Amino acid sequence: MKKSIDKVFLLSVVMLTVAGFLVFSSASLGLLARDGASFQTVALKQTVSLLIGIGVFFIMSRVNYKYIGKYALYIFLFSIFLNLLLFIPSLTQSHGGAGRWIDLGFITFQPSEFLKIAFVISFAAWLAGVKDKVKSFSLGILPYIIIIGVLSSLLIAQSDTDTLIVISGTGIIMLFSAGAKVRHLILLGICLFILVGTIAYTRPYVWQRITTFLSPDQDAQGSGYQIRQSLIAIGSGQLLGRGFGQSVQKFNYLPEPIGDSIFAVQAEEFGFVGSIVLILLFLLFLFRSFKIGARSPSIFGGLTAIGIAILIIIESFMNIASMLGIIPLSGMPLLFISHGGTALIITLGAAGIIANISKHRKT
Repeated sequence: MKKSIDKVFLLSVVMLTVAGFLVFSSASLGLLARDGASFQTVALKQTVSLLIGIGVFFIMSRVNYKYIGKYALYIFLFSIFLNLLLFIPSLTQSHGGAGRWIDLGFITFQPSEFLKIAFVISFAAWLAGVKDKVKSFSLGILPYIIIIGVLSSLLIAQSDTDTLIVISGTGIIMLFSAGAKVRHLILLGICLFILVGTIAYTRPYVWQRITTFLSPDQDAQGSGYQIRQSLIAIGSGQLLGRGFGQSVQKFNYLPEPIGDSIFAVQAEEFGFVGSIVLILLFLLFLFRSFKIGARSPSIFGGLTAIGIAILIIIESFMNIASMLGIIPLSGMPLLFISHGGTALIITLGAAGIIANISKHRKT
């Protein structure tokens, strides 16, 4: 018998969404100092995306997750088709030197956001199908290598190494959750490290991020500018922050105050305490999703809940870690919070899938 949505999970989604809207609203005020018209456009688009995302959440929470599993392969193939459209110049919109957006005139979206969730769903369906045979190389590790190989060609062409890392890492954790052999996973981890290292060496934009991470003061007004301003913003927030709307760095100092740098704005306004609360909300979302996955009556439901949660956490914590200078700068958004209508809608839709899985949990 179906139950209601897990209340603690729903609370974590609501609180992250509300916190995201408040932080984004404050961060977007920084655009007024740069372009007032841009502020109005961005604020309107994000509000519309939020409303659509809430609608998608409730729709997906009502769609039986087992139906999604039946069409997992078609969902994955459709996501690849959307990414192939990026190779049509007339449909591609570039930003920051990367062509990752499809522009249909009436709507612009980033197909890699859909690809992430499609990967989780299709890989969960595969792992659920092979069951204990996941321990074998041919049915466990080999399909993962083939899938990542295909996705690598798509994402590297988009200069989207970060998404490749997120998907690859999520897949390894899903394999571990499904019972794959540890030695196989260690081998995959080594191969992934070599792959990323090769990409970094051959792709100048990736190599520059690494050198900037190692020596941010070497080009303080150039490649090191963003991390320096981010750390200034975070440090000036101190324990309790300057207060809501009181960030100074979002005005003409922080690059991308509503995008990559939004955590720095949040930290400046809400301080160390506010940052810890935000991180705890993400962890609540993660652990509750894990509990929902563990109580799912099907392997597919369990792996899907775990995979989606891991995907969201890896992506969000990569953003936070890069703003703190712990890892090289990434192009990953802070999910639920950063500017990006596609990411917000997809994230809420994915959360809706976990909500539906929670309705079928075992007692």
